[in-house]
Amino acid sequence: MTRPIASLFGVGFLRPAPGTWGSLVALVPGAALLAFAGPLAVLAGAGLIGLIGWWAVATELARSDEPDPDWIVIDEAAGQWLALAGLAGFGWAGVAAAFALFRLFDIAKPGPVGWADRQPGARGVMLDDLVAGALAALVLLLLGLVSPPSLFP
Repeated sequence: MTRPIASLFGVGFLRPAPGTWGSLVALVPGAALLAFAGPLAVLAGAGLIGLIGWWAVATELARSDEPDPDWIVIDEAAGQWLALAGLAGFGWAGVAAAFALFRLFDIAKPGPVGWADRQPGARGVMLDDLVAGALAALVLLLLGLVSPPSLFP
């Protein structure tokens, strides 16, 4: 039961770059939720995905010899939704920026993202993406303060 959840219902088995596929697949329902319910709903959704993901990842890691199997991408979904929560409203430029910033922080692992990634077990697998999503959300919030409202509503 936890393998489909951890792999985001098989998306984690797509190649190349399963993490990017996971983020991209999560972007569609996240953006729709943002458009219809707003950023607080996306934030709540990110929390729910994070909790369910933590459970699924912990269960799968107990069965694996790998510390962070690349097919586990539920963490990307939680992080991507957290990044989307940094937008005050729906706009394609903002959604694209949320995707790009989240992937940049998740791949480059600057500062706190790298620290989170080095944590053991499910904590490290999930936390680095949540921190990357939070950093992306922070950048989007700052961009929303200084950019024209049409770009980052």
